[in-house]
Amino acid sequence: MSAISDARVALVFGTDTGNTEDVGEKICEQFTGLGVAVEMVNIVDIDSQYFTNYDLILMGIPTWDFGGIQEDWEEREDIILDANLQGKQIALYGLGDQLGYGDYFLDAMGWLHERVLKVGAKMIGYWPTKGYDFEASLGCSEDKSYFFGLAIDEDQQFEQTDARVQAWVEQLTQEFEAAAAA
Repeated sequence: MSAISDARVALVFGTDTGNTEDVGEKICEQFTGLGVAVEMVNIVDIDSQYFTNYDLILMGIPTWDFGGIQEDWEEREDIILDANLQGKQIALYGLGDQLGYGDYFLDAMGWLHERVLKVGAKMIGYWPTKGYDFEASLGCSEDKSYFFGLAIDEDQQFEQTDARVQAWVEQLTQEFEAAAAA
């Protein structure tokens, strides 16, 4: 399979305020526009076997306060660590507040990135840090040139969310198809 339209796609999220779910719905809408159905599910509603049925898995996680991991993800960490993600294409998106918590912006995405890499995932969807203003993050490369997934700040840059989601889905489509064709 090399076309995204033939892929089985899941979006797994955890949320307390609903923002991560709302962004997930925007991502799903973009994929629907490309003729791709995405199954969206909360992390609390699955087990580690869930991932076996999908070719592309999107995961959304917010960062709380001073680098805190969203509770549902933290409590269900075993689901990720027990999953067989060997060779699965995984893309992350994270939510955070770069002004209020600029020293911890998207730390939870870095936490999740570390775990999916441990179980053999093939990461796609890294996102440039240009246009963001933060001090530090465990959710980006050491040189601060890219995030480990789509970076969303609904507190400070909510007006950029739709355009970022659209660009990221286009990027994922290209990366998925290139990897599948290789």
